[in-house]
Amino acid sequence: MELVLLLFIFTLAAFLGFELIAKVPSQLHTPLMSGSNAISGITIVGAITATGLSDSVFAQWLGFIALVLATINVVGGYLVTDRMLGMFKKKEKTPK
Repeated sequence: MELVLLLFIFTLAAFLGFELIAKVPSQLHTPLMSGSNAISGITIVGAITATGLSDSVFAQWLGFIALVLATINVVGGYLVTDRMLGMFKKKEKTPK
């Protein structure tokens, strides 16, 4: 029964997240990316804590996988944010 409830919550969160992001104007995507990077940083701390406090080897491997995926998410988010901010910078003219 708990698994069904967890799957329902996951499905509802995915649907609501998709609907919210689809309605965001393009000018707000960069601040939202910065906010999601901060949340992913919290996820990294949680994954480190869960991995360190677990007793079973399976839980430690699962925590390690969560740590790797959250780190990829943070790094990718910062790269995308940097690229988006780079589009707004003025280009320097090079002398001939």
